[in-house]
Amino acid sequence: MGSVLGDLLPLAVGVAISPIPIVAAILMLLSRNAGGTSTGFGIGWVAGILVTTAVVMLLAGNIDTSDREPAPAVSWIKIGLGVLLLVVALRQWRARTSTEVPGWMQAIDQLSVPKALGLGAVLAAVNPKNLLLCVSAGVTIGTAGQSAAGEVTALLVFTLLAAATVLIPVIGYRLAADRLRGSLDALKVWLQANNHMVMAIVLLIMGAVVIGKGLGGL
Repeated sequence: MGSVLGDLLPLAVGVAISPIPIVAAILMLLSRNAGGTSTGFGIGWVAGILVTTAVVMLLAGNIDTSDREPAPAVSWIKIGLGVLLLVVALRQWRARTSTEVPGWMQAIDQLSVPKALGLGAVLAAVNPKNLLLCVSAGVTIGTAGQSAAGEVTALLVFTLLAAATVLIPVIGYRLAADRLRGSLDALKVWLQANNHMVMAIVLLIMGAVVIGKGLGGL
């Protein structure tokens, strides 16, 4: 279990420091319906990470890992995922000077709670950057040869760590809204200005880690 959690930690950190969902959560906390939309977004974000990783985990569990050494298919899957992460990292780096704000960000103030929930799920399960990290985590858990209880534990730990940077401001805002407003606004401005660069660095590191794990199993 310890080695599995060690492999999952960098992937969870990669999802957790993804700037777009953090900015989205902050924008909702600064909107007119802060409590409702931010809670819906947080629930959708957690559900998207959990469901995506769980589905991949179950599918990866069908790969034959009965031998003591990892199956070649598992290693090649990890290498392929790592290469995809590097490709996305390159695209993010090339776009690092862009200051364009996505249209959905501009419309956050008008979001209803169901739409905020759906946005959270989409950013977790459909956004290519986070999707690749969740898929990598699912493959890691599903091919580790853990018991069902061990797999569930690893899945929950990964989900909580990956979702922490969205859940913490949402929960913290409910406890101390006035004190957090200024800090959240400053963080939002910085993340909007640097999100491409941050994600490029994160994805570069995650891609190298996943490829290294794959090569180590060949």
